[in-house]
Amino acid sequence: MQHEYNPSEVESSVQSIWDENKVFKAIKDTSKEKFYCLSMLPYPSGRLHMGHVRNYTIGDVISRHQRMLGKNVLQPMGWDAFGLPAENAAIKNKAQPSAWTEENIAYMKNQLKSLGFAYDWEREVTTCKPEYYKWEQWFFTKLVEKDLAYKKTSAVNWCPNDETVLANEQVHDGLCWRCDTPVEKKEIDQWFIRITAYAEELLNCIDDLEGWPDSVKTQQRNWIGRSEGLEMTFKLKDCDESVSIYTTRPDTLMGVTYVAVAARHPVAEKAAENNPELAAFIKECNQSTTAEADIATMEKKGMATGVKALHPVTGDEVDVWVANFVLMDYGSGAVMAVPGHDQRDWEFAHKYGIEIKQVIEPAKDCDVVCDLSKEAFTEKGLLVNSGEFDGLTSSEAFERIASWLESKGLGQKQVNYRMRDWGVSRQRFWGAPIPMIKLETGEMITAKEFPVELPTHLKLEGANSPLVDNPEFQNVVIDGVKGKRETDTFDTFMESSWYYARYTCPESDDAMLDSDEANYWLPVDQYIGGIEHATMHLLYFRFFHKLMRDAGLVDSDEPARKLLTQGMVLSETFVTKDDKGGKNYHTIEEVDVEKDSKGKAIRATLKSTGEEVILAGMEKMSKSKMNGVDPQALIDQYGADTARLYTMFAAPPEQSLEWREDGVNGASKFIKRLWKLYVDHALCDDANIELSSLNKEQKALYGKTHETIQKVSDDYGRRHSFNTAIAAIMELTNAITKFAVKDEQDQAVIKHALDHAVILLSPVTPHMAQALWQLAGKEKLIVDEAWPQVDKAALVKDEIVVVLQVNGKVRSKISVAADASKDDIEAIAMKDENVARFTEGKTIRKVIVVPGRLVNIVAN
Repeated sequence: MQHEYNPSEVESSVQSIWDENKVFKAIKDTSKEKFYCLSMLPYPSGRLHMGHVRNYTIGDVISRHQRMLGKNVLQPMGWDAFGLPAENAAIKNKAQPSAWTEENIAYMKNQLKSLGFAYDWEREVTTCKPEYYKWEQWFFTKLVEKDLAYKKTSAVNWCPNDETVLANEQVHDGLCWRCDTPVEKKEIDQWFIRITAYAEELLNCIDDLEGWPDSVKTQQRNWIGRSEGLEMTFKLKDCDESVSIYTTRPDTLMGVTYVAVAARHPVAEKAAENNPELAAFIKECNQSTTAEADIATMEKKGMATGVKALHPVTGDEVDVWVANFVLMDYGSGAVMAVPGHDQRDWEFAHKYGIEIKQVIEPAKDCDVVCDLSKEAFTEKGLLVNSGEFDGLTSSEAFERIASWLESKGLGQKQVNYRMRDWGVSRQRFWGAPIPMIKLETGEMITAKEFPVELPTHLKLEGANSPLVDNPEFQNVVIDGVKGKRETDTFDTFMESSWYYARYTCPESDDAMLDSDEANYWLPVDQYIGGIEHATMHLLYFRFFHKLMRDAGLVDSDEPARKLLTQGMVLSETFVTKDDKGGKNYHTIEEVDVEKDSKGKAIRATLKSTGEEVILAGMEKMSKSKMNGVDPQALIDQYGADTARLYTMFAAPPEQSLEWREDGVNGASKFIKRLWKLYVDHALCDDANIELSSLNKEQKALYGKTHETIQKVSDDYGRRHSFNTAIAAIMELTNAITKFAVKDEQDQAVIKHALDHAVILLSPVTPHMAQALWQLAGKEKLIVDEAWPQVDKAALVKDEIVVVLQVNGKVRSKISVAADASKDDIEAIAMKDENVARFTEGKTIRKVIVVPGRLVNIVAN
């Protein structure tokens, strides 16, 4: 290996050492404290993107640091390999999705290896393999047996192009998130898992997630949406039927002026049988794909059904309306409308001329104004116009009205949740088959043998799943009775909800999990991934863990102790517009960019035509916007360590990273600089440092080294502030550069500093660090070195730097003895030439001395 830094040679050589010695193989060892570090597994789309590089480098830095702290580290990797993109690619290319997936995995695996991530590849998991999903199928049948999984007809968001169900989060402005096709509402049979049965525990256990970001915990609380309220019935006039509603504000009951029901509510459907206009309106509502989150801002539309409901307390008649803001899938599909005290109800009543009653007034000590002509009064307060309940506070009225209705058999207290059961059916091919069979007798039974294997030879034509009407797959005979297999496949969130546990025992053939292995490694100590998964994957992840716990597979209550949510990677985006105003995106290679002194793009033109390009600013890297940076090209040009260093240094991990080419160059130059410093000064035998005889300069560099150890240790471990850790190592390197070597003690101190600089940086730039370790003749691999300890005595300074301010503005700095008195510090400060210059001709009014920090001279 040459003394000049050659990244491709260095990285290839070091990776060979790791592979040959199986350096990152994780083995259960109860004598050591374990540390399980996990990044969310990628979808094998074909190539890594810079978001992957950043995410996985974060995990790798944490893993390597924890290993050097002496812990038994597990860091695995695998592939979330089922899903629509593979199926669509197979249709387009007239191939099998399995082949497309396998090719992509092979390419991306080589990319991950080239980046030097410390993965135990012997634990690799691929979710589309039968040996993985067979256990998922087995577990689902156990949930069916416990009535935790069931099938029902449900209204869903349906993409007619992809011919599959979409979650609300996958509908953007009424269009499919993948193909922009208008989404329809459709009622089909779906399989569900009862996540609502665990709603209370999922909510309560959020408080135990001490290492999770508050933003994720808040999103999960809001998504679960626990509320305490009252379920009551409004009888319908002239019939024996009634409408059930749920409200969290029974104190406003006397202000009800109409009842609103969803378009699919039985009352609405019955009323529409002889009302073509109402039937047309209901059809319009049913085709809408409005998500609950958009209800507050959407235009409120409705139509009276002609049906009258009777107020449960007064017996007064109120109209029943069909309203587009009421969803059948939430609550009972009906609401009591109190326009005086609910803004949504107020907007609807105002639009259709419905009476608005005031039944709550502000509390006496409240300065809020109630003006129902302008808006609803939604605060709690005192009841008015409410008969026998007048004068009660809102909280008192809740209890009194609840008791009154309960005594009449018209209502009862109830806890409700916003969260609904998890729909796990998908009407596509490339997924794990749902292991259920419908016998010709009509009975639905579970499969008994696993895996129910997905055929890999079926021809894909269009979006329709080839499992449908495929007799080879569907037809079965169970104990002499004919039956048909379920043709829906699992939502891919099923696979990603338990993969972390399978990593602990990927070769377990006779059980879903080897509980001894799983309970040793679990829970995950550090989980890393995007915050966009807060209310989908991260909630299912927690739910599935509790299901496995209750099945006796794991002992712990939660799947991960700590969660780090990394920010996005942003890049400059270049746009031109065509004759019709459409946007055309261009890569950085297609444009000439003019930058200001800080490296920010201020003007760009197309290389081919000279046309000026619109600078669209920093946006998330994506293929569609042509602003991505190919990690492979970056690795080929600069090396993996440069890519790793830049992504860790450019921004704190939880914030967005703005990609700058000059920043990449800077990272590369720093690595080369440190390499040269080490080769020039540290390729020699270790020498003892005589601490008692160090001179001022030697003591300063030795102290700076241990200050850096202290900061980097805290930044890597507690704070996960990798950018500031790297900045501290760079500061140490600057101090090393300025240090003059004159004698043996100088050599010992600078070697001590360089050795520690390389060790501290090794989790970020492991190839360079290992190569330098070899050049220096070290016997151990650097990843097996013990993390350096701080010499606390070195942190005690003889001198300290004090900032000098004049009228609050920094004008100078001075060095003073660490034990200098206030008077001594003030005297030295007043002699400083910059202080004298900025106070000349002025009267000194006050001198404020903050020992160890600053002196502020107030003068005018």
